Amino acid sequence: MGVVRRVVFPTLRLIVWAVIAVALVKLAFAGSDVTAAADPLQPTGAVTEPTVQVEQATITNTVNVEASVVADPAVPVKATAVGTVAKLLAKDGATVAAGDPILQIRQETPQDPTTSTNPETGDPVTTPVAPKVTTTVVKADVGGVLSLPTLKDQTVAVGDVVAKVAPGTLSVSGTLTPDQQYRLVNAPTEAQVTLKGGPAPFACMSLKIATQTSEPTTGEGGGTQPGSTAGTISCAVPAGVVAFAGLGADLAVTNGTADGPTVPVTAVQGSVQNGNVWVVVGDAEPEERAVTLGLTDGKIVQITGGLAVGDTVLQFIPVAGGASGDVNCADPMQYDPTVCGN
Repeated sequence: MGVVRRVVFPTLRLIVWAVIAVALVKLAFAGSDVTAAADPLQPTGAVTEPTVQVEQATITNTVNVEASVVADPAVPVKATAVGTVAKLLAKDGATVAAGDPILQIRQETPQDPTTSTNPETGDPVTTPVAPKVTTTVVKADVGGVLSLPTLKDQTVAVGDVVAKVAPGTLSVSGTLTPDQQYRLVNAPTEAQVTLKGGPAPFACMSLKIATQTSEPTTGEGGGTQPGSTAGTISCAVPAGVVAFAGLGADLAVTNGTADGPTVPVTAVQGSVQNGNVWVVVGDAEPEERAVTLGLTDGKIVQITGGLAVGDTVLQFIPVAGGASGDVNCADPMQYDPTVCGN
């Protein structure tokens, strides 16, 4: 053991130091190979635009909307004649049914006086005629709780709101994006609603889609900001379903099912009726081609004309108006959402 410590270990240490010394000498006099390429700015990689094939698939166009339960607004009761309120036929706060009388309007129409001759003197005699009196009964259009602020002997005109009836019914209402509005053209009259924390999903009838415009607002600098326009969707909660105003809801509308050639929505320029795709054939530059569009589920879109199953197209549209352009949507360094879409 003493021999190992005195002879072997010192010898190994000397060998290691010798190797280190040789390496240092080589680096000092020969240097390392740091030769750069002839053109360091020339890229050595290649970017390939991703492609997809047209596939046969079944599309179900179901639009899901975040909604909430709202109380239906009170229905106005309008005067149907000019005159004064002769009688109140219902009480404020009463529960009325559709067709129940609310109030009576009395209208007086002046009549021309009659003219005759005095048989004794021969002088003309004018006799006034009492005005013609007509009465009109105003009735409730819907049933509910009556709000009647109109007073007896109050003068009203045709179209004046004389009362309101709160129907006590509920609706499910939500806001639509432009994309959802396009997908709900010719929508059905019912939707499937799931109340958050409520009963099982149920059919919500009388589906309505409308456009709602907000009032103009005044900005901090005093300028007027125009009102915004948004699509709205609503349907009636059926009787027997327990719900409360303010509850959150998921509203689903299925607006058609189709089977046919499909491509991802990212491959199409346009989303409704007509669009453009870029077809890849061999090693040639992608060719822009017009196609007609059918249903979409937001991820894939049906191609009703212009492509066949098996055709190859670019997965992402290039620069608008060109086949390859200056932006490569597959390259994160070049990606432009205004060109490439979402």
